Amino acid sequence: MALDPATFVSKPAPGRDCGTCTLCCKVFDVPVLEKKAGEWCSHCLPGKGCAIHATRPDHCRAFHCFWMLAPFLGPEWKPEKAKFVITIDPATQFMLVQVDPAQAGSWKREPYYSQFKKWSLANLQRGRQVVVFVNKAATVILPNKDVPLGEIGPDERIFITKRPVLGGFDLEAEKRKA
Repeated sequence: MALDPATFVSKPAPGRDCGTCTLCCKVFDVPVLEKKAGEWCSHCLPGKGCAIHATRPDHCRAFHCFWMLAPFLGPEWKPEKAKFVITIDPATQFMLVQVDPAQAGSWKREPYYSQFKKWSLANLQRGRQVVVFVNKAATVILPNKDVPLGEIGPDERIFITKRPVLGGFDLEAEKRKA
């Protein structure tokens, strides 16, 4: 199934709410709060919510993870259970998987890993990728392999190259200056 972020609205799917999940408060950078990826926000009450909910930054106020928006994802995909937060980048339409560094290998567990591979294959033709981040370290999930790229600088982009090999083709991912 190819994912098309344009078909998702910016409000949660019916029946979806954060509940006790606060993982987004750990895995993302929030510059306005001087909060770095992989560290709990100083305003987060893990498992309970935000201590400054009424006055939280617009960045936090507007955020909904992919699990909140995609009713076809089961409860096992809720970030507090999966140990990662999925988003769709609005500019590139890449699927971004921001992993809890305390559970760095969680994205390789099932049922997640095989589904990421399927999404990678389905979105390859559209020039979209599935990219996993543990803090700032990026790994591109390709249908045939995973390619660790390290930190992606603000002036760098991810490129996928298809190379012919005996019996078919091979895919490579690399980062290059934009």
